[in-house]
Parts: sequence; C-alpha cells; structure tokens
Amino acid sequence: MRARSTAQGLEVAIDGLTTQAKYYKPLVYEFFRKEWRGARASYGDFCVEITMFYTGDPPWLDLDNLAKALLDSIIGYAFHDDSQVARLVVERRQGDRERIVMRASPLRGEAG
Repeated sequence: MRARSTAQGLEVAIDGLTTQAKYYKPLVYEFFRKEWRGARASYGDFCVEITMFYTGDPPWLDLDNLAKALLDSIIGYAFHDDSQVARLVVERRQGDRERIVMRASPLRGEAG
C-alpha cells in the first residue's frame, strides 16, 4: 500500500484485491495511523474517485461496500467526516494488475 499528498489532494494505492470489502477499512486505517506523515484532514466538500482494477474475470465485490470501507478509513486524514464527500465516483475496470486507486480532493469553487 502507498499513499501520498499531491497538489490536488490525497492519493492512495492498494496492491492486490480481495472480495471482502471489510478487509480494506482496517488495512487502510492502520496504514494511516502508523505510517502517514502527510497532510491532515481539512474541511469543505470533497470529490473522491475510487477505481478498482482487475485482471481476468471481474471479482465478486460490491463497489458500494468497497467505497464505504475506504471512505471510513481516511476519516481524519483527508476529511473530518465522510459527509463532506459531495462527489463520489466508484468504478471497476480491467487493468494490467489488480489494485485499487483512490483520490480524494477538495472541491474548490465548483457550482452544483
């Protein structure tokens, strides 16, 4: 697992996949609790994009459960509460390796 702060916000990459979405919440949370030295949570609205890349047949994994687990795991690191997520995009697509990429960025001055 890797994470970094960028000018746009927070980017997290998790190598490998499991069909158990509940696995990701403690994995990501513990990574941030023990390893993270980057920026801390901020206020305001956020856009979160989560992409699950797979090889072969698509895994049996509910994307809504994956999103909830990942959003819960970055509370206190990207934003203070997941109610700050104003735009959420979650998708599954074929890739060259199995991984999950999540980007959380503040929405600045965008009209709805």
